[in-house]
Amino acid sequence: MKIGMIGLGRMGANMTKRLTRGGHEVVAFSQGDDAPAAARDAGAAWAASPRALIEALPHPAVVWLMIPAGKPVDDTLEAMRPALEPGDIVIDGGNSFFRDSQRRAAALAGSRVAFIDAGTSGGVWGLENGYCLMVGGDPAAVGTARPVFDTLAPEKGFAHVGPAGAGHYVKMVHNGIEYAMLQSLGEGFEILSASEFSLDLPQIAEVWRYGSVVRSWLLDLLSDALRADPRLEKIRGWIDDSGEGRWTLIEAIDKAVPAPALADALFARFRSRQENSFSARAIAALRNEFGGHAVKKS
Repeated sequence: MKIGMIGLGRMGANMTKRLTRGGHEVVAFSQGDDAPAAARDAGAAWAASPRALIEALPHPAVVWLMIPAGKPVDDTLEAMRPALEPGDIVIDGGNSFFRDSQRRAAALAGSRVAFIDAGTSGGVWGLENGYCLMVGGDPAAVGTARPVFDTLAPEKGFAHVGPAGAGHYVKMVHNGIEYAMLQSLGEGFEILSASEFSLDLPQIAEVWRYGSVVRSWLLDLLSDALRADPRLEKIRGWIDDSGEGRWTLIEAIDKAVPAPALADALFARFRSRQENSFSARAIAALRNEFGGHAVKKS
């Protein structure tokens, strides 16, 4: 089928390549001077604007957004709206907040345009391995776009999980789980690195990949990273967050669901960005005041 792709970052460009390899015809738009060349490299035709992209598609048009969450999605939808017709379908494959997806679906429904939220996981490996897709939206619209989902996802890697907002909700919790898994691997290997034994960390990561109850794709990736840099000395321990861990924790608090592992993992990311934090200085000062414990001068 013919589909539009808005956003040609690492994910969007690779998804476009996978779609064209799967026999789909893609019209693409993205910001940046090199965007037309990026579209050609991905095997897509180029459109000069979101509106031009819609006009280049047959109706019902199917348009996939692979852009940053928040205002960029709203701005793009606003630019597209004059060209959208009843029956058209807009798919947001980014990491949008599920409440925003519900709002956008309701706003577009007034024009009889369907909005599908597609939680997407797979990262830079998705081009070859496929993307896990967690999709929310009207069943009829999901059915119309199903050929796109079937091409992007590996076998059993697609699920229609509920109405609009459900796809991004499931992806949000997925990312919250990921935070805790990453933190657990990081802490475990730090303990190993601090051991009295001269442990070969790449060897341990590799052997755990076979038969161990902690074997996983994340462990596979850590094994690759440790082989390249056994003590990870070339990487600074500064960890960003996409926002989805925060949203998951807020949802846990709202629903009174205890989520200490997620909370600790999220706060560890915040801590990673601090150098000589005020709270650490305050604790050191207090220990010196009440117990005479030594402090290190800055």
